[in-house]
Amino acid sequence: MTFIAAPARLSTADGTFEAQFQARLHWSADTDAAIEQRVADILADVQQRGDAAVLEYTARFDGLSAASMAGLELTQADFKAAFDAIPAAQREALQAAAARVRSYHEAQKKASGESWSYRDADGTLLGQKVTPLDRVGIYVPGGKAAYPSSLLMNAIPAHVAGVQEIIMVVPTPVRGSVATGGSGEQAASSRGERNELVLAAAYVAGVTRAFTIGGAQAVAALAYGTQTVPKVDKITGPGNAYVASAKKRVFGTVGIDMIAGPSEILVLADGTTPADWVAMDLFSQAEHDELAQSILLCPDAAYLDEVQAAIDRLLPGMPRAEIIAKSLTGRGALIHTRSMEEACAISNRIAPEHLEVSSRDPHQWEPLLKHAGAIFLGAYTSESLGDYCAGPNHVLPTSGTARFSSPLGVYDFQKRSSIIEVSEAGAQTLGKIAAELAYGEGLQAHARAAEMRMKK
Repeated sequence: MTFIAAPARLSTADGTFEAQFQARLHWSADTDAAIEQRVADILADVQQRGDAAVLEYTARFDGLSAASMAGLELTQADFKAAFDAIPAAQREALQAAAARVRSYHEAQKKASGESWSYRDADGTLLGQKVTPLDRVGIYVPGGKAAYPSSLLMNAIPAHVAGVQEIIMVVPTPVRGSVATGGSGEQAASSRGERNELVLAAAYVAGVTRAFTIGGAQAVAALAYGTQTVPKVDKITGPGNAYVASAKKRVFGTVGIDMIAGPSEILVLADGTTPADWVAMDLFSQAEHDELAQSILLCPDAAYLDEVQAAIDRLLPGMPRAEIIAKSLTGRGALIHTRSMEEACAISNRIAPEHLEVSSRDPHQWEPLLKHAGAIFLGAYTSESLGDYCAGPNHVLPTSGTARFSSPLGVYDFQKRSSIIEVSEAGAQTLGKIAAELAYGEGLQAHARAAEMRMKK
């Protein structure tokens, strides 16, 4: 079967550009009402019945039956066995990627994650205490859609931050289960489809405990705790619409990282990078799913033609050609700009998840770029390197949220407490100020508490 990828061809010089541009960017994060109601029911049920509800939903949705939660818990021995069983090349790649991710987040912790304090002139101590969260939960997509790289990116910064317990949930659906279109009637001894590379990554990253559960029931178990699954302080990691909806609903009971939308890549090109490279970079996000977005901005119209030709030539050889074609046709765009400066301005409006500056001198344009989850500088810096092993975190804000959000990092697994120690001399000065303001607000007890510490 032949698939055709036809990203929209736009030009900023066209009078209809703005309308076409906005239409191409549009994506709704609203979740189907039926999903929202189902998620609400699952969360309430898990909160009330705990393990029993988790076992029931795991059997129903993943076709994975177990007599107790012990049958769904992965052990450190499972992680080690998986690590030993995978090919040596995969073991070495996992360890090398983990080392780079750990090194980056160690540097991040030193730069921004330390407690600090100072004393002012009257001896009052002021500062901030930075402490790690006690326990976090990480959601890792499972089954055939398994992402060991996401496990590394979520678990390692938590470990670097000093989190003592990292609880992983990963669905391991049985082939032919409800989740994959089958009956879901499985024997109690059924073993779900465990991905050995994911378990090996758990071994490398230092996951504390893990359960083969997924979906809204896994989020509920982490958020509320069950007889077996410990309650966590924060939940991170990507998932499907049910997982995203559940994370939104439990926010406030626990912290969450973000609500992620479809994957995105924006390439700013000056026409000097081989067209095949850029076409494949566009593919790298388009292959995730049909709603992923790949956009190329370039002031050279002839180069856009070259990239389209490369897309046509390379697409038939891609195993996920159908998904790529639907993504590029439905949400992709090749945009001819008047200049690289204009391309940078449009990029800032989009605030993409991944931003490649594929030009001869990327540092010329980097100062103009304000909003992006991650910025990849130069022709040799493919976005895929950032996904796996460059070091910075690949959990990034999507759908324009890079205008106010940041990549997942050590700071997401820490909290800050203010430190205040007022000296006797300081109480005389601060007490007068506080009392005056407290009386002004009508809060007499506040005022009197400050005044009692002042000398008569």
